[in-house]
This record gives sequence, structure tokens and C-alpha cells, in this order.
Amino acid sequence: MTGTPDEISTNAFVPGGRRRHRRARVGRIGVRRALVLAMAVPVASATLAGTSAFAADDSAAKAQGISVDDLDADDAQLVKNLNERVADERLGSEVSGVVLDADSDTALWDHNGSTTLMPASNAKLATATTALTLLGAHHEFTTKVVYGDGTLTLVGGGDRTLTSDDVDELAKTAVDGLKAAGLTNVKVRVDDSLFADPSLAHGWNEGYYPTEVTPVRSLVVDGAAVNDTAINAGNVFAEKLAARGITVDGDVGRATAKPSDVPVAQHKSAPLSDIVKKMLKTSDNNIAETLLRMSAVELGKPATFEGGVELVRQVLSSYGVSLDNFEMYDGSGLSRADRIPAATLAQLLDAITESPALSSILDGLPIAGEAGASLGPEWGRFDDANSECAVGKVHAKTGTLTGAVALSGVTQTEDGEWRIFSFIENNSSADPSDIKDAMDGLAATVNGCWA
Repeated sequence: MTGTPDEISTNAFVPGGRRRHRRARVGRIGVRRALVLAMAVPVASATLAGTSAFAADDSAAKAQGISVDDLDADDAQLVKNLNERVADERLGSEVSGVVLDADSDTALWDHNGSTTLMPASNAKLATATTALTLLGAHHEFTTKVVYGDGTLTLVGGGDRTLTSDDVDELAKTAVDGLKAAGLTNVKVRVDDSLFADPSLAHGWNEGYYPTEVTPVRSLVVDGAAVNDTAINAGNVFAEKLAARGITVDGDVGRATAKPSDVPVAQHKSAPLSDIVKKMLKTSDNNIAETLLRMSAVELGKPATFEGGVELVRQVLSSYGVSLDNFEMYDGSGLSRADRIPAATLAQLLDAITESPALSSILDGLPIAGEAGASLGPEWGRFDDANSECAVGKVHAKTGTLTGAVALSGVTQTEDGEWRIFSFIENNSSADPSDIKDAMDGLAATVNGCWA
């Protein structure tokens, strides 16, 4: 944990290195971490002081919390356009959305914003916020090799980005030590005891394994899509040892490293900030579930779905994000039982834009038209006549499950105004690609390029 200031000035970074003036805050990440540490029970809900700008609104004809008559001409046109376009039949009847003016924190538009819907991978925004708050942007995950009783044990430390080249370096260091000691034969074991035994989250099914997500373990190499990533990692390690002249006795097995074992080698991951960016750009479910557990490990909580989600609730509450109608059962958003209102996601993004320590979340948001990210052309995003004008202008986290599409992020208008938005739809009968086209059009509307 670095204790990086959450906010130390009235300027907050936004995508592209621009700044926008924000109200000053005195909170620090370290203070929030201490607050979470002090919480002995899960937070049931959090109520913001005063009347929430996200309160339910029965009228789709005006922006939530503000009269259309009070808006300037551009914002009034935005509201008119959104009211028309959210009725697109491709989005179905279970659709919600919220748009905020980022500078004033005013809700410009709210359509069923407090309705609880499946957020899909938009839940990763909450997971990323929790990990960065509790671990710190510079945190590194350590994979170790220890030796004892004729055995080399590869100890998992929650590094979901560990590669076979990294393991080869561990093997090289271990072999140098073995040969210096006159040893040429060893057994190989793996220790993935940092996490509780893998289980299915509420709202998951076994059909997710191993393609959508693998059983969550603290040891994996090359992101292997296998059911036992720890044993697979051990086999890779054994192969690297053998290639360097060491005889590995028997099959790779599982064991817990002993306190008396001697440290032999270690590898540290890239900083957490880089890992968060990768998770968000590609919507990596496995990284998300690992970060949820590592957040729990950091605070001495059980490294389980439940232990991690308890901390998500506490961290979001510490940022003043409402937990009304908030239900989360995993770190990736794969759970079909997850429910997060669009208003909550918009409020979370607002908190993120005000916190420099969370800047890697903004940096990690996929950009419309960005190849290799989940808003890239290979996914058919922002490529129709209405939305293609927003290529390069919309930064947003995607979310897709059967029966759920979500898009939450930020965009800067031609006039330089930053807007925060969140859109979620559930159970539309339209083709998913058509749903995404309609949702991309809403984002282009918020940007103002589709006027």
C-alpha cells in the first residue's frame, strides 16, 4: 500500500491528459483503507447526505433533478435526443441510463436510473476501484520458489499476468542454486493456498469453465484456460527445470510451503495500475476475480467471492457511492445475480474522475474504435452512421452477457465539457450487435457528435 493521495489538488486528470476543475477533497486513499479496516461488518447500504441527484424519476420527459427549462440550449437538445433515442426498439423495454455533467456533478438526464439491472462486466469498475484503494496503484504481486526436503515449491501470489518466460527466469535462478549445492534431482510442488479452494459464485454455472473464466487460483501461467491452473503452472516450471539439466522426480503435486523452506527465487508483476488497465481494456474476467481475492488477502479477509465483495461494498461506501439496489456476487460481472443501477455506476465513475489515485481506471477504459480493446472495430463497435462520429471520443467500459448489454464511461463534448454516462439494458429480443449499435448511438448522443 502506497498511501497515494486520493486528491491533493482541485484538478483531476481525465483521459488524454486534460484536466478539469473539480471541488477540492481532503480524503486520501490511506484514509479510506483505514476506514474499511475499521468496518467490522458488511455495509448494508449507504445514504448520501441531502437529496440524491439519482432519486427515482417517473418522468422520462425531463432530466433527473433539474428542469429542462433550466438547461442551456445544448443540454436541452441532449435531453430531447436521449428521450427519443432511448425508445429505440432495439434496446427493449428494460433499459436505464444516467448522464452527469462532470464539472457540476449535476444529473442532466435520468431514465429509470435507479432500476436494478444486470451490469455484466461494468461490475469490473467496482472491482478495480476496490483493488486500487486497498492495494495501491504501485502494488506488485510476487511469485516465489522455495526449497526444502528435496522439493522446489512454486508459490502463487495472485499474479494473473505471470508468463512462461517469467517462470523460465525463476527456473534459471533455482537451477543455479541447485547446481551450486551439487543437487541435480528435485521434486516439484505448487502452493496455491493463498486463495480458498475454487467454487462457483452465486449466479455462475459450470459451463463458464474454463473458457469464460477458470476456477480461481492464486497461481497461473500464460493465462492458461484449464481447470487446474496451479498444476499446469507447476508442469511448466518442471519443464523449464528439465530443460536446464535438472531431473524432476515424479509428477507435480500440490503442497503448502513450510516456514522452514528456503527462498530461492521470486518474480514481481507489473504494477497494479498496469494490470487494472489490461483488465479493463480487454474485460479480462480472470484478472478481475483474482483482484477481488487479493483485495481480501490484503485486509486479512477470506480470499473468497464473499470476502472480496464485502470489501467492494465498504470501499464504494467510503467514496460516498450509494449501495441502494446494489447486489454483487463476483468480481467480473459474470454472475447473472449481479444487479447494479446505472445511477450507481455513474456515481462511481464520478468518484473515479475525482481521484488521481484511481486514474488507471480512466486510462484503462476502452476507447471507441481502439483496436485490441473491447470497443474496437473487431467487435463491431461505433461503426454505423450514427455512432462512428464518436470514434476516439468515448471512453467506456463495456458489458455483455446473454440478456444484458451495458456501457458506462466518459466523453468530452466539442465545447470541452466532460460528461459521465451509464446505460444498461436487459432482456432485449434484438440481436446483440443491433443492441450495441443502439447503445453506441446513445454514447455518441452524449458526446454531441450525433446531434
